[in-house]
Amino acid sequence: MENLVKFVQDEFVTRKEFPQFQAGDTITVYYEIREGEKTRTQFFRGTVIQRRGSGSSETFTIRKMSGTVGVERIFPINLPAIQKIEVNKHGKVRRARIFYFRGLTGKKARITEKRRG
Repeated sequence: MENLVKFVQDEFVTRKEFPQFQAGDTITVYYEIREGEKTRTQFFRGTVIQRRGSGSSETFTIRKMSGTVGVERIFPINLPAIQKIEVNKHGKVRRARIFYFRGLTGKKARITEKRRG
């Protein structure tokens, strides 16, 4: 049964090509919002807290601070409304899921940038 589900997901679900990102990275997700007949593009910039699942059912969670309130949003990786994903910074973290990040405020909530090259 699992093989059948995997076959259908691989064959019929269209996958978009996005850059590689992981927990700790700061990314910007551009997605389309439909309001009645109109459509507009909105972006959500924040830190990736986790990537979960595999294949077509994979999701990722982004957290940003809006004023003093933390806002989290979960995106499916193959959501048709996602137009593009930009990686702004690669963060240096030691875990795949950084839920401890929710409890940090101020200077403690900074993630050091990973050096490339």
